[in-house]
Amino acid sequence: MSVSDLLQFLAVGKKTGTLKFMHQKVVKGIFFENGVIVGSSTNDPKEYLGQVLIHYGKLDEAQLQAAMEVQRKAGKGRLGQILITQGVLKESEIADILKIRTLDIIYDLFIWKEAHFEFIVDDPLPPDFTRVEVEPTLVIMEGIYRADELMRYRTLIPSDRAVLELGSGWTSSLSVGKEVRQILYFVEKRMSVAEICYNMHASAFDVYAQLYDLVNKRLAVVAGELPEIADPINDMPNLPEGSAELLLLARKELTQNDAEQAMSIIHTVLRREPKNSAAQTLMLEAESKFMRQVFSKLSPTAVPRLLVRPEDLSEKELGPQEGFVLSRINGEWDIQSILSICPFREADSLRMIKSLLDNGIIGL
Repeated sequence: MSVSDLLQFLAVGKKTGTLKFMHQKVVKGIFFENGVIVGSSTNDPKEYLGQVLIHYGKLDEAQLQAAMEVQRKAGKGRLGQILITQGVLKESEIADILKIRTLDIIYDLFIWKEAHFEFIVDDPLPPDFTRVEVEPTLVIMEGIYRADELMRYRTLIPSDRAVLELGSGWTSSLSVGKEVRQILYFVEKRMSVAEICYNMHASAFDVYAQLYDLVNKRLAVVAGELPEIADPINDMPNLPEGSAELLLLARKELTQNDAEQAMSIIHTVLRREPKNSAAQTLMLEAESKFMRQVFSKLSPTAVPRLLVRPEDLSEKELGPQEGFVLSRINGEWDIQSILSICPFREADSLRMIKSLLDNGIIGL
């Protein structure tokens, strides 16, 4: 079923419960009450409140890092309340952004190519979610519009791996807004579309829309695409085909204290079967063990620094996520500060930092 058909079915039936979507490691929920959408949830770090506040210009990365540091030291507390207490934002500003975020989480589902879903009837609503009341028909109309628009954008910008460069229409004296100028700066740096999304703390839809407009105005041109990053487990000999056998292999790697390899194997299973509960549970165990192993050898307060000349980084074949992490290594922020502002799962960010260390690109 399509997302629009699912929402329409639940609206017409005046259902109450949670519609859950699973794709790889991402799990999203839409909360229904008598057929009306009243909220949403996500475990995708790109859609966490801090990242959304940065995207909408309510916060910068330094302010997010400071608030996350307070949260970490206290061991509890919601980010929004911490920002209000610090005087960084007003309660009304947090509330407005939370409502926008609630809908953006849902709209993003319309551009997913595939996912597993389930509806949990009369599932109790979370006690701390942001309540909205939206007719599913309005959400469906906006979601379909975004999906159609993204297809149009991709006629000029083929994929997240596309790299653009400044076009003939660009001059430094051109009058453009702050956000567009920032995107043009990233284009000049020859970042891929994915990396621009991370640096803008924005959804793919928003970035594709801006880039499409820039290409149409000849302020930018598509210069090519980065190669796909190979799956690290492809190099493993005698790799089993079945998911059950892969999970047994991942469990063996965990037993032998190679949590990083286990994570790679489990990720492959989740890419094939997002709803595999055994893989989801084992991934949490592997991530936890990996972080303990890394931090047993590496202090979270250690400050990484760049060891390679910036002009030589193009030879290192870094992916867009690694590129984002690397750009936050400034010789001032420690590892736990960098983890707090990255729009990725904490274990994934730490894994990239470890890889950069192992490859001699950064040092401590």
